[in-house]
Amino acid sequence: MGRLDDKVAVVTGGSKGIGAAIASALASEGADCLLAARTAADLETRSGAIAAESGRRVEWVAGDLRTMEGCAALHDAAVDRFGGVDILVNSAGATKAGPFLELPDDDWIDGFALKFHGAVRLSRLFWPQLKERHGTVVNVIGGLARTPTPDVAIGGAVNAAFANFSKALAGLGLRDDVNVNTIHPGQTRTERHHTLMKARAEAAGTTPAEFEQQIIDRQGIRRLGEPGDVAALAVFLCLPESRHIQGASIAVDGGGTQGLF
Repeated sequence: MGRLDDKVAVVTGGSKGIGAAIASALASEGADCLLAARTAADLETRSGAIAAESGRRVEWVAGDLRTMEGCAALHDAAVDRFGGVDILVNSAGATKAGPFLELPDDDWIDGFALKFHGAVRLSRLFWPQLKERHGTVVNVIGGLARTPTPDVAIGGAVNAAFANFSKALAGLGLRDDVNVNTIHPGQTRTERHHTLMKARAEAAGTTPAEFEQQIIDRQGIRRLGEPGDVAALAVFLCLPESRHIQGASIAVDGGGTQGLF
């Protein structure tokens, strides 16, 4: 018996990294899951693995959540296949980094399209079901919402906007009995992280392991994050015993965020 038996969760960005870890953790607690991302092959592989490990029903929808059409297709698939949704995890979205003057408008527009606008649209589409089922929204955003840096300006701006929206949505959740909370991961060892570390290490003339250690030393933390660190908190925020946590923004970064908030 799992703590989320008979719940239905939609997880965006569910084919890899943090999203996949959250889907796996939710399924291990008894939830049936619908994973969403752009690449069908990755979704098929990941959903099959999670279903085999958990014994739960795990399905997938491939589509472009940067568009209203993609979001609507995911919503319709969830209703058609599962009848409704109890948990929405907005975990999709990656933004481009680089010197500010080298980032064109298209990079900014694309950065907001998936991570911010996709989450806004999905929250709006699924809200009637979440209200009816007294459901939960977990938004996975990132520490750049609180600690912007000049070479990751798009990510910081998108994350700050997403965090602001999440707090507003939590206010609506108080009226409609829907829990809404935010997780801010620090640097987490996902597939994308490994690719970035390799590229940055090569540019710096060092190894990925040495480059990661430099990050750890600079931040003064014990280690970099793992997807499971974020997944454990995401599951907890979906449980009945966490119902009094509402509108919170919780860092999972090993203490890397030095600010008070």
